[in-house]
Amino acid sequence: MQYILFDGDRRTALLPFTYTRPVGDIRIGILTLREKWEKHLDAPVSFRTEEYLSGKFPMEAGGDNLLIHASVFPEAPLVAALKQLKSGEALWKGDLILGFRSADPDVEADRSGFRNHEYPGEVWQLRNTWDIFSMNGRALEADFELVTRGRTSAPISETNRLVNPGRIFLEAGAEVEHSILNASEGPIYVGRNALIMEGNLVRGGLALCEHAVVKMGAKIYGPTTVGPYGKVCGEINNSVIFGYSSKGHDGYLGNSVLGEWCNIGADSNNSNLKNNYAKVRLWNYESERFDPTGLQFCGLMMGDHSKTAINTMFNTGTVIGVNCNIYVPGFPRNFVPSFSWGGASGFSTYQPGKAFEAAQVMMARRGVDFTEEDARILQHVFEESARWRKQ
Repeated sequence: MQYILFDGDRRTALLPFTYTRPVGDIRIGILTLREKWEKHLDAPVSFRTEEYLSGKFPMEAGGDNLLIHASVFPEAPLVAALKQLKSGEALWKGDLILGFRSADPDVEADRSGFRNHEYPGEVWQLRNTWDIFSMNGRALEADFELVTRGRTSAPISETNRLVNPGRIFLEAGAEVEHSILNASEGPIYVGRNALIMEGNLVRGGLALCEHAVVKMGAKIYGPTTVGPYGKVCGEINNSVIFGYSSKGHDGYLGNSVLGEWCNIGADSNNSNLKNNYAKVRLWNYESERFDPTGLQFCGLMMGDHSKTAINTMFNTGTVIGVNCNIYVPGFPRNFVPSFSWGGASGFSTYQPGKAFEAAQVMMARRGVDFTEEDARILQHVFEESARWRKQ
């Protein structure tokens, strides 16, 4: 049996994060969606995704394949129902296909081509970009139970002040000294070789993934996730920061999502609440307009490889694409297309050659190669997003 996550119908609604990864590679809680499924299935999982992403995220198919909707979260009853499917059968929840079993991994599932079953339980799905932070608390709770069940935390230094220590878990090599960790409203997970420096105030839930760092004097309110090799400081509230991104200085980040290889300049801030307390509208690539989120608090959505200069400000509900460089005073507009360079006074096109040079240098500092495959993916994003940029 080969397990494959397919992007399904939510891929466009999850841009800009799915410009550079399959839906199943999105991180929410402690783990990515793929990692959650692999733990529940106790087996490796691959992707069926856009052709331009398939070189970096290949599909591993065989003669017997179980394909699962990547935006759906695994829970024990759903996993059991999917495993019971026979070849030629599909599992649905209303109009949402949850998964199907087929010898042909490229087949498009519809009701006419399969023997169909209706799933009776609740289905938990990632539908929009803002779900990544607004559902992060639930995901973090589920992942904390999944990752720590039956295990014992590494010792926590006595220099720290702990509240509800039974909900605090350190992996091997994690370091925390002279900080306050309060897990009364959510678990705190500190990954392998992660570091919380002295003088930090952490109110869970928090997922600090492997090799991530919280610098001195940070104030973190949950539920917040900092992905592998991330670096944070300042004030952070209910945000998800994917791997290798840095918000390493003072400034506020709230109700936001940052992709990989982002860098937020010192004293940069985002608004997460409108002055009139109205519900936030956010740019949606699927509808090509600003759509209601239903949320009163919604901050910044920033795609991979985007960066800000010092003292950058973002309005409530701002979407920044991939490979953007925001560097002039004032508030940029609420939707900045990929490969844009500038700010409130206007934007020019950030040419791929220059963008790739910057990416290569940044990644080399973390010991990661910028590959030809990475360049091909970003070149595709540059071309696909051209219609949003003013020439």
